[in-house]
Amino acid sequence: MRARTRTGRRKVVVLAAVASLGAGLLAGCAEDSGGGSSNSDGGDGGSGKTTLSIGTFGVFGYKQAGLYDEYMKLNPDVSIKENVTTRTDVYWPKTLTRLQAGAGTDDIQAIEIMNVTEAVETQADKFVDLGKEVDKSQWLDWKNAQATTKDGKQIGLGTDVGPMAICYRKDLFEKAGLETDRTKLAEQWKGDWGKYVDLGKQYMEKAPRGTKFVDSASSVYNAALGGEPERYYETDGTVIWDKSDSVKKAWDVAMEVATSDMSAKLKQFDKPWDQGYSNGTFATVACPAWMIGYIQEKSGASGKGKWDVAAAPTAANWGGAFLGVPTASKNQKEAVKLAKWLTAPEQQAKVFAKQASFPSTPSAYADLKPAAATSAYFSNAPITEIFSKSAETIPSQYFGIKDQPINTALTDIGILQVEQKGKSPEEGWDAATKEIKDVLGQ
Repeated sequence: MRARTRTGRRKVVVLAAVASLGAGLLAGCAEDSGGGSSNSDGGDGGSGKTTLSIGTFGVFGYKQAGLYDEYMKLNPDVSIKENVTTRTDVYWPKTLTRLQAGAGTDDIQAIEIMNVTEAVETQADKFVDLGKEVDKSQWLDWKNAQATTKDGKQIGLGTDVGPMAICYRKDLFEKAGLETDRTKLAEQWKGDWGKYVDLGKQYMEKAPRGTKFVDSASSVYNAALGGEPERYYETDGTVIWDKSDSVKKAWDVAMEVATSDMSAKLKQFDKPWDQGYSNGTFATVACPAWMIGYIQEKSGASGKGKWDVAAAPTAANWGGAFLGVPTASKNQKEAVKLAKWLTAPEQQAKVFAKQASFPSTPSAYADLKPAAATSAYFSNAPITEIFSKSAETIPSQYFGIKDQPINTALTDIGILQVEQKGKSPEEGWDAATKEIKDVLGQ
């Protein structure tokens, strides 16, 4: 977590600003279909409208919640084009290249939490200072701080935050002879991701044909690490990924999954993973709040009432994002106006209602309610309560400048080497280490 002082790495921060919901919260965001960024030319096929482009790395929920249509009705001279890139590890390098070139960016660029430190420390001059454009008290203080430079320039406005739960297919659990009640289920794995893995072993004993317990070992790794007090860096910027007890703990539980038969061995956000939802290939997935909408979209109508939500083994965070306006935008004034509107409390509440993406604006919390369709889809689970409780003890984590590529190396290279190619955990770790050293220039 950028620009926030901690007294010791293991200090747990409970955010008083969300006490009304019993929540502290941390960061989240999702994925969608492919696409790319392109700078708006300010025109709209000769119609006289200003076309604003917004680059995202997935299902932010703005389109799904009808916010673009609403904004265009309020501002008939504006047309909005969303450019979506599915994977953040593809989206961000592409965005960096365009920022550095001073051309090709969208009018609004989303920034994921694992990239925000790099953006703040190396690209701040490429973004408009949005802190001068808004009442910053609308957002959680720590959320603003993550996107603020040492000299006070705020390059992004907070979108959602990402407390963790476990989404599970209760129909598959029932067929495997496991508990299906969300409260009793959560008690079985409470406090330890190892207990979650143990339940996976039980599931596989009577697993419905063609199904696995979990989508991927990487999913378990990210969720387990999200509940730890440290990640890959000290708060002073010192790289500690290879010495971190937290990383080792998350790696070990992921390896137990990767070397077993309980994983569907899918790479998250690739097409086979999406198909796994619609085909009912796996029974559980580590589920930050922003993934509610993703699951609903990818599982489709056939999944309605089959999915449920339970508290995760430990309070954890996964994800989070900001909207920034590049100085290269040809429609800077209108882009700032749109970014402010999309991240305002009223709009964040509407996105939550559609897909349970948890707001970073405390004033939205008192009246948060998921849409009836979303509640019904997830077996009427008390989504607001589950995610807000998850957030009560989320640890404060510092995200370093190369946090995302380090994480990608460990999940998409290290863990996948073990899970998909049959390499040993030691070989997977060595492969990730080689990639990380290249990333860090060591």
